[in-house]
Amino acid sequence: MFHSFLVDKDQRIARRRRPTKVDRLEDLLPEHMNYRDDGCEVSATCLSCPLPVCRYDVRGGLAALQRRPRDAELLELHRRGAGIDRLCRQFGLSRRSVFRIIAAARSGLAN
Repeated sequence: MFHSFLVDKDQRIARRRRPTKVDRLEDLLPEHMNYRDDGCEVSATCLSCPLPVCRYDVRGGLAALQRRPRDAELLELHRRGAGIDRLCRQFGLSRRSVFRIIAAARSGLAN
């Protein structure tokens, strides 16, 4: 009498279905894979990118990275007493955007 628990697991899987790509790959570790360094619109390759943090690792992407210096300057002027209307005119933002930046900084969400 033949019992399935005596058969190796790999043999049972081989009998049940056709092999998939994952079954055929020898090793799935990253060091054994070929990755293309295509970069992005900032740099032709990731290894030569001038950004301190990858744009894909930052919530909001490239736009968020580009807004950081502007937001820091806006917050500094606000701390020095600049009014909301002046900040709106100087940075070309709506009142709501200025209040959003200030609120995010107060709650610790900025940078």
